[in-house]
Amino acid sequence: MTGRPEALFPLFAGAEVLPGVGAKSAQALAQIGVTRPRDMAFTLPYSVIDRRPVATIRGLAAPLVVTVEVEVEAHIPARRRGGPARVFVRDAAAELQLVFFHARGDYLEKILPQGARRLVSGKLEVFDGIAQIVHPDHILRPEEADQLPRFEPVYPLGAGLTQKLMAKAAAGALARLPALAEWIDPALKAREGWPDWAEALRAAHAPQAQADLAPTAPARARLAYDELFAHQLTLALARRTARQSPGRATLGTGTMSRKVMESLEFAPTGAQRRAVAEIAEDLASGRRMNRLLQGDVGSGKTLVALLALLIAVEAGGQGVMMAPTEILARQHFEALAPLAAAAGARLAILTGRDKGAERAAKLADLASGAIDLLVGTHAVFQKDVAFHDLRLVVIDEQHRFGVAQRMELGAKGQAADVLVMTATPIPRSLALAQYGDMDVSVLDEKPPGRQPVRTALISTERLGEVVAHLSRAVAEGRQAYWVCPLVEESERVDLTSAEERFAMLRAALGEGVVGLVHGQMPVAEKDAAMADFVAGRSRVLVATTVIEVGVNVPNASIMVIERAESFGLAQLHQLRGRVGRGAAASTCLMLYQAPLSESGERRLQILRETEDGFRIAEEDLAMRGAGDVIGTAQSGLPRFRIADLERQAGLMAVAQSDARALLVQDPELAGPRGRAARALLWLMEQDRAIRLMEVG
Repeated sequence: MTGRPEALFPLFAGAEVLPGVGAKSAQALAQIGVTRPRDMAFTLPYSVIDRRPVATIRGLAAPLVVTVEVEVEAHIPARRRGGPARVFVRDAAAELQLVFFHARGDYLEKILPQGARRLVSGKLEVFDGIAQIVHPDHILRPEEADQLPRFEPVYPLGAGLTQKLMAKAAAGALARLPALAEWIDPALKAREGWPDWAEALRAAHAPQAQADLAPTAPARARLAYDELFAHQLTLALARRTARQSPGRATLGTGTMSRKVMESLEFAPTGAQRRAVAEIAEDLASGRRMNRLLQGDVGSGKTLVALLALLIAVEAGGQGVMMAPTEILARQHFEALAPLAAAAGARLAILTGRDKGAERAAKLADLASGAIDLLVGTHAVFQKDVAFHDLRLVVIDEQHRFGVAQRMELGAKGQAADVLVMTATPIPRSLALAQYGDMDVSVLDEKPPGRQPVRTALISTERLGEVVAHLSRAVAEGRQAYWVCPLVEESERVDLTSAEERFAMLRAALGEGVVGLVHGQMPVAEKDAAMADFVAGRSRVLVATTVIEVGVNVPNASIMVIERAESFGLAQLHQLRGRVGRGAAASTCLMLYQAPLSESGERRLQILRETEDGFRIAEEDLAMRGAGDVIGTAQSGLPRFRIADLERQAGLMAVAQSDARALLVQDPELAGPRGRAARALLWLMEQDRAIRLMEVG
């Protein structure tokens, strides 16, 4: 497996080898991501033009593309320079005009001689009651009719590209397709009725009807599957490599977790017990754990994480929990402190703030094993931080780390097991795309004692009533969040800035009652404002979305979201999850600016109907598309050229089980199908997988 298979060389040459592509058009193609014949082959048409000839244009609903045989009647030259020249023609039952700008008269007379019959194809429009085709795409003699493509594919274009160039380049790329052995499971291929790889590409570039462009068309479905399968094979190899790296069997005694259970007011949910059992089984095996704990807002991930960490401590080791920000690390520390105390485990926190003697003392205690559990930011991974016996790493809010960082982390651990947590419910297809290398535990039940949150939609015109309601609630000792969409007033958007809203609420509710947190504040000020709110010194916290993830103030029972229609579904769901954490009945008021767009209205309605984060995530995916749901920039989501994660979610699951099954049957990918799968990995540029195979 020392390099790309020779059969693939023709597809990996420069774009200039394609017919009609010179240095200049190669640059234009590079702008749309086509730098080699392979990319051109995977750039499929998004539409198709039906050029089958009709007898007459009479009765057709313009505008549309037509192909019709006509007789040339008369030429009317342009009246002024640059004006249109017109050629009157007639089909079997109607008259029309062909219009040309900047055309030389002799040229038109040559291609459209008076009295001759010609086959014309182009976009038919009606202008001032007159049917016309401006600059026909094709003008042929009747005997040349077979040169006209009956169905013409329409390719995505960029600056400096034409359909003609794309069609020619695509044909050139297809001519270079090698014969490759089949990598799809034969039973699956037969069941789905999918064509062979090269045949599928040729068919996808030659659609014969609109239906051929659908993601479900056999040729397209097969090509989408190839991409998903290559991606899942990479993840399956990563998973195997992670599992092969020797782990340590970590067996708990149950003494500490029993003490924690006895200290709880509520019994854990079935989902929490199941997740802890799955984690315990992974820890006890000799394999390295690589598990994702996915739980909705308030599903009780912290307890599961602690019980997992205590298994490590009971076995004589240490555990660490990492959070993406200092605020979250402190919150985890505060949430875990009483539970760790009940268990009799020593818990400490390490962040970038720890300096000097205090830091040195903590590091000495970690190295000697005096500290059992550590909570921290990525400062935990600095060079001078050494553990006595680190067994388990728990990472919170994983979507901030991609697959590559997970791999680095695994390399750092001394065979430590890794548990990743996320509070963002991710639809199954995306979870498979992003976390297909991991085993997944899902918390899909709310712990008892969590109050449902009443959600109301209120037009911004009723702002006064909302402030009056807030003033009464504050007088009763309740706390509230007020979320604003933007920080600084900008004339472009009439979104009220946080600063202005802060001033207004302070005037209405009194000095010292209202705090402010936004992204442009210095960290120390932000932390101080948060601390005031957590301690109950301020009653209302005006904030931008910095409070979206993980903030926990049980006394806060009101969430006001201003201009709710400008937020995404997942964001609104996360924000609402900040309330309903204490004993008081909670409300979420979504203020919207009327009139709502159709999608804005649908988003707010979904939130009013359900608090189920997974249902909300599926709706979000359907409405916005995969890249946006987890923010493509930091998502680690692969960029697929053909596969559509929203519409082909089912294929992703099949690809995952198929990839895992192939590795079980043929761990070295040495059999006929295994070798074909290797060629697919090269074809799809899954370099990481190829490196993993060389290592493995």
